[in-house]
Amino acid sequence: MSFYVYILTNTARTVLYTGVTNNLERRLHEHNKGLGEAGKFTGRYQCNLLVYFKTHPNATQAIAREKQIKNWTRNKKEYLINLLNPSWEQIDL
Repeated sequence: MSFYVYILTNTARTVLYTGVTNNLERRLHEHNKGLGEAGKFTGRYQCNLLVYFKTHPNATQAIAREKQIKNWTRNKKEYLINLLNPSWEQIDL
């Protein structure tokens, strides 16, 4: 089973959300369904555009990477996104 670390943003590209899941398609559907709950981060900031993801072979590695990215500065996260998706276009699965 694969695990995914992903980064979502809003249409203005002003907010970044980092998450981890074992089913990226399902998780994106959950985020996109009504843009999440208003009280939750992705719903409050309307983060529903997938701009980065990376596959990991197990949960331990994926969770460690998610924690690492969450501790990064905004600039470092932007650099990571720009390496694979310089136009910050929505990644379709």
